[in-house]
Amino acid sequence: MHPFPLEPDRATMTEMGRLVLDRVIDRTENLAARPASGTLSPQAETELVRSFLTPPPARSGDLEALLARLDDAADCALETAGPGHLAYIPGSGLYSAALAEFYNRAVNRYGGLASVAPALAALEESVIRWMAEEVCGLPEGSGGLLTSGGSMATFSATVAARHHRLGEDLAGGTVYTSAFAHHSVAKAARLAGVPAARIRTVPHTPDLRMDPEAAAAMIRADRDAGLRPFLLVATAGTTDTGTVDPLPQLADLARGEGLWFHVDAAYGGFFRLTRRGEKRLAGIEEADSITLDPHKTLFMPFGTGALVVRDPAALHAAHDGTGSYLQDMTAAGSVPDSGRLGPELTHEIRGLRAWLPLHLHGVDAFREALDEKLDLAEHIHEVLSGVAELEVPQQPDLSTVVFSVRPADDSEAAARQADETGRRLLERINSHRRVVLSSTVVDHRYTLRVCVVSHRTHHDRITEALDIITAEARRG
Repeated sequence: MHPFPLEPDRATMTEMGRLVLDRVIDRTENLAARPASGTLSPQAETELVRSFLTPPPARSGDLEALLARLDDAADCALETAGPGHLAYIPGSGLYSAALAEFYNRAVNRYGGLASVAPALAALEESVIRWMAEEVCGLPEGSGGLLTSGGSMATFSATVAARHHRLGEDLAGGTVYTSAFAHHSVAKAARLAGVPAARIRTVPHTPDLRMDPEAAAAMIRADRDAGLRPFLLVATAGTTDTGTVDPLPQLADLARGEGLWFHVDAAYGGFFRLTRRGEKRLAGIEEADSITLDPHKTLFMPFGTGALVVRDPAALHAAHDGTGSYLQDMTAAGSVPDSGRLGPELTHEIRGLRAWLPLHLHGVDAFREALDEKLDLAEHIHEVLSGVAELEVPQQPDLSTVVFSVRPADDSEAAARQADETGRRLLERINSHRRVVLSSTVVDHRYTLRVCVVSHRTHHDRITEALDIITAEARRG
């Protein structure tokens, strides 16, 4: 036995790495053939979950056997990495990003303070500046930080807005968003100290966009009532329908009323790399802060989020903190300390999982993949619009297409019956296990969603999905 079991020698490390790499490559290579949903029965799933709740043993185990158990656990899940995952907003996970993370976790550099690993901190800062300036169109000097996801990004943006507009007195602070905003927006406001009663839901227009006139009326009424409006949150690609709010008008409103303007572009932001996306997301460059999720439309692994801001000083002012135990940590020149821009001091270097794929594949590869998703969404909309049994209410802004079962007539009873038929339709579509769709509620109607985001989803799988949807819809 090795005298230091936590420090394997080169031969052991090589063998361990080979066992893991072979399994990862086999799994990745076979993603297209794998079912889009879990394969276990409810009883088998329960037993597997129970087996993983046991504590670790005192003695060492066998890596190959443990990896086999992990394969079982990975199979007991939606196949979010595969081409058939068209539910929610999938994160497909680039292989090159996985390699970057393996390297990153092995060298294990600290990411909270730039002086600890200045070159890697600069690498991360370059990713942030690219997202802020090149993707979102913010001015030179903008910045931000990488986060664990969109929820943490939105929380930090809300804290910065609160600090910048309200200072230490939060009384009367009021936030404005829409019914189709991601639930993390209201959650972030509550966590930032805003009571639920001060989180306003702005009405939407018939095409499901936040109504700027209604927002203006609510803001002015609240100010007249002695409240303190401070934050307006728009969405650039809602989770429900992929709809983009009228960003230019809302930016003008926020500026005129003195509110911080935040855009949740967790889903839609990277579509700005395409010509269509840049046009449809015009106005995002007027934001004070923007949430992005590279684990969505940059195809990165889950756990990769970003917040970019027009004025990094506002982010720093809201989150800065230190202690005497940090007195040896000197500033790293032009590279900011990410631990002073958000809630987390200790975190890994997060930028490598984005930096390596972007430099390895080039930005054009991502642009072309996103253009393909827009093309596929338009094709889905065209085909489903021709199915008499379905209602397809709107042209997609991005890569999400929504549809529902057409009621027999205009009565409430017919609408309820259509909704129930829609629930059964979703079950039947997903039972094929070649694709997974999800549902939502849009203006009180049960609505099915097809969301095309994975870099592995191409025309062949969409054709198969449309054949399944069409056949099942016509079954009634």
